[in-house]
Amino acid sequence: MAFHLFHLEHDSKHSLQQQLKIQLTKAIFNGSVSLEKALPSSRQLAQDLKISRNTVVRVYEQMLSENLIVSKQRSGYFINPQYQPLHILETTGQEIQDSVDWEQFLPRKLSQQANIVKHQHWQRYKYPFIYGQFDPQSFPIAQWRECSRDSVSVAAIGNWASDQLQDDPMLIEHIQTHILPRRGIAAKNSQIMITVGAQHAVYLTTRLVLREGDTFGIEDPNYVDVRNIALNRPANILPLAIDKEGLIISEELASCDCIYVTPSHQFPTTVTMTIERRKALLKKAAEHNFLIIEDDYEAETNFTGVPSPALKSIDQAGRVIYVGSFSKTLAPGLRLGYMVGDENLIREAQALRRLMLRQAPMNNQRSVALFIARGYYDILINKQRINYQMKWHLMNQALQQHIPDSSIQPTFGGSSYWVEGPTTLNADTLATAAREKGILIEPGAIYYCATQQSHCFRLGYGSIAPELIEPGIKALADIIKTLS
Repeated sequence: MAFHLFHLEHDSKHSLQQQLKIQLTKAIFNGSVSLEKALPSSRQLAQDLKISRNTVVRVYEQMLSENLIVSKQRSGYFINPQYQPLHILETTGQEIQDSVDWEQFLPRKLSQQANIVKHQHWQRYKYPFIYGQFDPQSFPIAQWRECSRDSVSVAAIGNWASDQLQDDPMLIEHIQTHILPRRGIAAKNSQIMITVGAQHAVYLTTRLVLREGDTFGIEDPNYVDVRNIALNRPANILPLAIDKEGLIISEELASCDCIYVTPSHQFPTTVTMTIERRKALLKKAAEHNFLIIEDDYEAETNFTGVPSPALKSIDQAGRVIYVGSFSKTLAPGLRLGYMVGDENLIREAQALRRLMLRQAPMNNQRSVALFIARGYYDILINKQRINYQMKWHLMNQALQQHIPDSSIQPTFGGSSYWVEGPTTLNADTLATAAREKGILIEPGAIYYCATQQSHCFRLGYGSIAPELIEPGIKALADIIKTLS
């Protein structure tokens, strides 16, 4: 093995020690290193690679502790003989007669469903008006690191490292006593379950309560992934119209078996359902015996006064399954959410979760529990409210100045605006033209299932600097003028 050919980059995000270990390990497993010959001495390898001898020594010591290599007295380090190279099977040159017909085994093409596609390198754009992305500038990294470190202490590991099916009791308690009361919801521990994000909660619920051919009502426009989940069930999708007061309570609801709503902050238009509509919806659900999934996805980003109570808080019959998430407050990649429902539903959801992934990662659950318990969660929420409220006003001023009468200021708060451009505008074309000018927006057509409103688009303001909002909106308005 020509070890001097290892390529180490001094400006890599990985340390030289990490790079060397990766390349040595790869060489061991692909059979490039002889089992009979000793590895180069630390002095020789350091000289060949022009790196510190201590770097090589630390790598060898780490690989020795992991049993990748063994030490032989006065002979040096050798590959542990228990690790056999991964040999590539040689082909005989004969034509393979048998092959799998994947069309037969994959009748549903889930990969072909329409989905929201986030730009992978959105940070590189000057005006990223995108929704739901993590903002590292506002995240309390030191406090999160502290809670993450304490969640893997010896005492904490004893609580979560074993194979168990129960959620972290500390997190359940804080959701019950700290998070839910803010939304007017009272629940027992047995009515709360941790999920791998809010979307997981919706999947579990629809999987349990919808039978093939049932009717699933969903607001239009709506959350695309929830629509795809129901289609995969498969269920009949019934688009339900909304207006400035939220979901319209119509006779169409009578045919539903379950509906999905976002009453506090309609996704994606940001409209808030009035308390009168909420009461009427619950009355309709009782009359026609259907269930309601309430996604309270931006519950913590209210900064406009006293919010309307959650639909679940005024539900006396237990028809509402409440879905919450830590994604919008902490980080989307954390993938932790929760659902609140009748004990019968939660018991079955826990059983279904067990078949899928047993449970959400317990170390993450404990980290979030500690984050809430130590007050960091409340501090973060208050900081976000101040930040979002400032951007909320800046967005409203900029839109009214440069694209007047195109949007209504969200009454609940949140982190986005829904914009209706001129009816002649194609938002997909706009998005392409805007991207060339360093502006990212989200075309709105994908959110509709009944009617295609191609002139609508969404502008998120969570990840854009305040001073860039007005010039970004102005630049976008100039592009709209050229396309309309």
